[in-house]
Amino acid sequence: MSKLNSSFPKIYTIIIILLFLFNFNNVWATNFISRGYYVIDLSQKLEWMTCTVGMKWDQNKCIGKPIKVKLDQIDSIISQANDQLEGNWRLPNRKELESLVCKDCKTVKINLKIFPNTPAESFWTSEKNPWQSQFMWTVNFFTGHTFGRFPGFIPNHVRLVRDR
Repeated sequence: MSKLNSSFPKIYTIIIILLFLFNFNNVWATNFISRGYYVIDLSQKLEWMTCTVGMKWDQNKCIGKPIKVKLDQIDSIISQANDQLEGNWRLPNRKELESLVCKDCKTVKINLKIFPNTPAESFWTSEKNPWQSQFMWTVNFFTGHTFGRFPGFIPNHVRLVRDR
């Protein structure tokens, strides 16, 4: 029994060293599995479109120019995504989109290895601001902050998601 008790501190020491060597930023990245044009989000049981709307997945990168759209254009974008890519694509809610924010990332507040060429700008969510219902919530990947001040006629970027 004394041998077992004396090994516990060694095990804890090894675990702590491995965590520091592993680097906590990599833990975030292991929640995602790239499948080409979409990324599986294991923590939320979602599938994210790898590229921002307007861009195309091509051999491990997003090419083309991301587009900004008004809120009333999103239904046709979702319909087109459902026809071309199959599934029930939709706008993410605020919490889902906020989960992609990478606070430690430098220029764009999203992991660019997982979501390449994402613009450092605002993206639509599906949620209205409850305090001012004419405004929608957006997540800004330049600052990493969420804002509830965009009316639907102001164009923003879109990243679609579907339930897994």
